[in-house]
Amino acid sequence: SASLQRAILKFKENNKKIEDLPKKVTFQMNDTHPTLTVAELMRILMDEEGLEWDEAWDITTKTCAYTNHTIMAEALEKWPIELFSRLLPRVYQIVEEINRRFVMKIQEMYPGNQEKIKSMAILYDGQVKMAHLAIAGSYSVNGVARLHTEILKKRELKDFYEMNPKQFNNKTNGVTQRRFLAHANPLLAQWLNAKIGKEWITDFSQISKLKTFVDDKKYQQEFMNIKYQNKLRLAEYIKEHNGIEVDPNSIFDVQVKRLHEYKRQLLNILHVMHLYSELKENPGFDMYPRTFIFGAKAAAGYKRAKLTIKLINSVAEVINNDPSINNKIKVVFIEDYRVSNGEIIFAAADVSEQISTASREASGTGNMKFMINGAPTIGTMDGANVEIVEEVGAENAFIFGLSADEVMKFERDGGYNPWDIYNSNQNVRRVLTQLINGTYNEDTELFRDLYDSLTKEDVYFILKDFDSYAEAQSRVDAAYRDEAGWARMAMMNTACSGKFSSDRTIEEYVKGIWKLKKVEVDLD
Repeated sequence: SASLQRAILKFKENNKKIEDLPKKVTFQMNDTHPTLTVAELMRILMDEEGLEWDEAWDITTKTCAYTNHTIMAEALEKWPIELFSRLLPRVYQIVEEINRRFVMKIQEMYPGNQEKIKSMAILYDGQVKMAHLAIAGSYSVNGVARLHTEILKKRELKDFYEMNPKQFNNKTNGVTQRRFLAHANPLLAQWLNAKIGKEWITDFSQISKLKTFVDDKKYQQEFMNIKYQNKLRLAEYIKEHNGIEVDPNSIFDVQVKRLHEYKRQLLNILHVMHLYSELKENPGFDMYPRTFIFGAKAAAGYKRAKLTIKLINSVAEVINNDPSINNKIKVVFIEDYRVSNGEIIFAAADVSEQISTASREASGTGNMKFMINGAPTIGTMDGANVEIVEEVGAENAFIFGLSADEVMKFERDGGYNPWDIYNSNQNVRRVLTQLINGTYNEDTELFRDLYDSLTKEDVYFILKDFDSYAEAQSRVDAAYRDEAGWARMAMMNTACSGKFSSDRTIEEYVKGIWKLKKVEVDLD
């Protein structure tokens, strides 16, 4: 409310007619958290500006726009009507009227179709559905990666899309190269300035000029030496903060992001456990030394996410203190993962882990931060990974697992039983048994919930994708041994990352949603 009131006061400093608000202002609502904007703007326009309902609604629906950042239920906020109406009685009155008129519109378009009302009403089953309020009150609804937007249109928000298809559009996320390359990786930035000029700093499409050099042995060596220097910097950070010595000549395999089951840090650590078992049971097992680096934070009440962090650290404790494997594997969990230490991590990564269950990740931006710093992706065809692979080529990434369509088909039709994989796959059975037999913690019940979640439900298809993931990791191992081939792959990732600048993203919002006129600034 304070933000809306301030914006309107600022608007009125230079504009006499409140009806002109949409010509000057858009309130871009990022996810459902700020979607009270719709009802609160209506309250201000009616109660403070003296407008009638139809006038206020016309202004509101030309001023508000909604960006959906995830299809996960916990981010599509729903509030109990009892709580909402008690805390915000006037705003609730307005929401009730918005809902009444919106339901009438649904009934006009789909006479007698109660299912449409059930799936689209703002007030239903004793809840205020904030995403529905946002859509009803916005002139634009966008997803943040092409696949994500298509899933919104075909599944999550299918009825809304059918009702008003012109309302929906896509704006693929981006990251700023000035922060995550120029600032975070000064060695690479300086090298790029010398090789292709400085234009990439403000026009990231210019990074494609690097393609000219990807087959040049001298440039490959220089590029990989910069990567090595950045790995030394991260190794020093790990030594100082974790007390673990890691080999900068090993593959730095990195997964740093919010911890959620759909992001599948659990798949990653189960594969680490598999590799460790292979080394223990077969001393001749040939694998390139690898340092698995995790960084994540879990929501305060998210027990299973916290248990996954505990598992990662328990596995690290065992593996890092086992001299029999000759340092072939190290496992590091970086505490308090944040942008400042993330900058050190992105610059040093050899492999970018983007392994979410296909159809679950809206976009991801970590995938882009790794890409611009020359780390090939191992991942599913999910979120912005799809567009990354389009830009860099499938030969410069390591793709595995079920597709989004396959996942959604299993969810719709059934047909997947994790016990089938447990019973038929020795490698899966071995690592799951290790969760509950004391291999990584003397309390054999500590990880029982993880074991049960995988064998009884496996909602995120971890066991289903296990073999495919292990095979992709074997391809990473083989590819890294080819120094020239890997250098070319790493350089291609940087060279093909131009699309993923936030400059491009904002430009698309400007042209496609906000309809702003460009202002030329003369710096002289």
